[in-house]
Amino acid sequence: MVRFPIPTTNHVFAPKSANSHSNTLLRIHFKFLTLLKLCGSPKQLTQIHAQIQVSGLQNDNHILRELVRFCALSSSKSFSYARSLVYSSGNLVPIPWNSLIRGYASGDTPRKAIWVFLDMKRRGIRPTKLTFPFVFKACAEIFALEEGRQVQGEVVKCGLDSDVYVNNNLVHFYGSCKKKKDACKVFDDMCERSVVSWNIVITACVENFWLGEAIGYFVKMRDLGFQPDETTMVVLLSACIELGNLSLGKWVHSQVIERGMTLNCQLGTALVDMYAKCGAVCYARLLFNRMEERNVWTWSAMILGLTQHGNAKEALTLFSKMMKNSSISPNYVTFLGVLCACSYAGMVDDGYRYFHDMEHVHGTKPMLIHYGAMVDILARAGHLKEAYNFIMNMPIEPDPIVWRTLLSACVIHEANDIDRVGDKVRKRLFELEPRSSENFVMVANMYAEVGMWEKATNMRRFMKDAGLKKLSGESWVELGGSTYRFYSGNDSRVEHEGIYQLLGALSSHMKMALIFRSNNSSGSISLEIE
Repeated sequence: MVRFPIPTTNHVFAPKSANSHSNTLLRIHFKFLTLLKLCGSPKQLTQIHAQIQVSGLQNDNHILRELVRFCALSSSKSFSYARSLVYSSGNLVPIPWNSLIRGYASGDTPRKAIWVFLDMKRRGIRPTKLTFPFVFKACAEIFALEEGRQVQGEVVKCGLDSDVYVNNNLVHFYGSCKKKKDACKVFDDMCERSVVSWNIVITACVENFWLGEAIGYFVKMRDLGFQPDETTMVVLLSACIELGNLSLGKWVHSQVIERGMTLNCQLGTALVDMYAKCGAVCYARLLFNRMEERNVWTWSAMILGLTQHGNAKEALTLFSKMMKNSSISPNYVTFLGVLCACSYAGMVDDGYRYFHDMEHVHGTKPMLIHYGAMVDILARAGHLKEAYNFIMNMPIEPDPIVWRTLLSACVIHEANDIDRVGDKVRKRLFELEPRSSENFVMVANMYAEVGMWEKATNMRRFMKDAGLKKLSGESWVELGGSTYRFYSGNDSRVEHEGIYQLLGALSSHMKMALIFRSNNSSGSISLEIE
C-alpha cells in the first residue's frame, strides 16, 4: 500500500502573491529595456528579441519602441527588420511609426517615409507633432511639392498648425522646393517663433536668392528681441557672398565680435570664405592664421580663395603645408582649389599628379567638376588635342560646361589648333544645346578672330532669325554699403545720365593723362622747364 504525503500548512516557501509576479515582470521589462539600449549589433538584437518573444512582452509599448529605434535610427540600422516589427505589432501607438518615418527620412530612401506615413493613416493611427516634421523632411529631400501640400492639410486636420516645430519644417520644405513665397507666408503666419524659425526662413531666402529679404528678416529678428546665434551669422555670411557685398560682410563680422560669439570652426570658416570671395584676401588670410582650430573646410576655403584671386603658388604652398603639418585629409573642395591653382599657374604635370593622387592616394573619387578643372588645365596650356582626348575618355558624361571650357581655349589657341579640335567641339556643343545663345556667340567670335567674317555674320543672322538673344553683360559696384548693378543695354536707372556724364569726364581725364605721359617720354619736360 502506497502512502501519499498528507499536505500540511507548514510550507517551506510561501506561495507567490500577485505583487511578487508583478515585480518579476517589471524586473524582466527593465532588463530588456537596458539590454536594448546597450545593444550594439544586429546579432545581439535578434538574441534579445528572441528572449522578449519567449517572455511574451513583444507587444509592450516601451520595448517595441526601443526595438524599432535600434533598427531604424542606430548605426546598425535594418529597415526591413524595423518595418516588420511595426507592421506586425498591431499596436496603435504612433511612436514606433514615427521612428520608422524618421529613419527613412534621414536615410537614402526618403520616399518610403511618405509611404509609411500613408500606411499609418490607413490603419487609423493618429499622427503627432513628432510625425509631421520628418514627413516634411522627406518631402523636402525629394522635392515632393504636391505630397507636401497634402501633408500640410493633414497638419491642419490634426490641429497642429500652430506647433512651432511642425511649422519650422514646413518652412524648410517650401524653401527646398523653391517656393519662397509659400515659405515666407507660413513663417509670417506663425503665432510662435524661435531663433531656429528665423534661421530657417533666412536660409530659405538665401538659397532662393531673395537676398534682400534675407537681410530684412535678420533686421526684423533683432527688432523683435531675438538674439541671433552662430547659425544665423553663417547664413548671413553666405548671403554676403552671393551679393558680393564686402561692407555687409564686415558688418556681420562686427556683430559676431559685439555679441561675444566664439570663433569656432564653422563660424571662422564662413568668415574666411566670405572675405576671400568678396575680394579681401588679406583679411581672409589674417583670420585664417588667427584661428586656433581649423577643419578641412577652413583649409579648402582659404586655398580656393587664394586661387580665385590669382595667388596660385601661395594656394599650392598652403596645400603642402596642410598635408605636412596637419592630420586633416583633403576633400573634394580642397582638390578643386588645387586643380584650379594648377590651371592658373600653367602646371600641367602637377595637375595630372594631383588628379591621380586625389583618388588613388586620398580615396576621393573625382566628380564632373574635377574633370572639368583638368580639361581647363590642359586647354589653358594649349594642349587642345590632349584635352579633347581626355574628355572622350572620361568615365562621366561631359556636360556643356566642359565642352565650352575647351571651346574657349580653342578661340585663344586658334593658331595652334592644327587638329581642328575647335570644329569637333563646336559640333558637339550644337548637338547638346542647339538653342544656346552662348554657344553661337562663342563660335561667331571664333570665326571673327581668324577673319572669317561671312561665317561670323551667318551665325549672328541665324541667332536673330531663331529668336536667340545674347545674355546681357552685368557688372556691379559697391558704394556706401550698397551694391549697384548695371546691365548692358539697360538704362532704366533714374540717375543714368549723371553716371554717363561722370564716365565721360573720367574718360577725358584718362586721355589727357595718357597724352601727358606720352609727351613726358618724348622729352617735352625739358621744354616745359625752359
